[in-house]
Amino acid sequence: MFSYATKGVCSRKITFDIVDGKLHNVQFEGGCPGNLLAISKLVEGKDALEIAELLAGNDCRGRGTSCADQLSHAIKANI
Repeated sequence: MFSYATKGVCSRKITFDIVDGKLHNVQFEGGCPGNLLAISKLVEGKDALEIAELLAGNDCRGRGTSCADQLSHAIKANI
């Protein structure tokens, strides 16, 4: 299991597994529960690099990042 401390967003941490290049068990600690649960469901079993590219640069309220963007950073840091 990988763990990533987020920066600049409401969630504090993201944990996830990568098995054979696929994302599994994505969980956000803190943040907007409904939206982050939806992201976790949508990315389950998907190619990790494709998800990292898809979510990269997503912005939340002018912060220059978002929880989705932070998941992209987390994936790239652990591949």
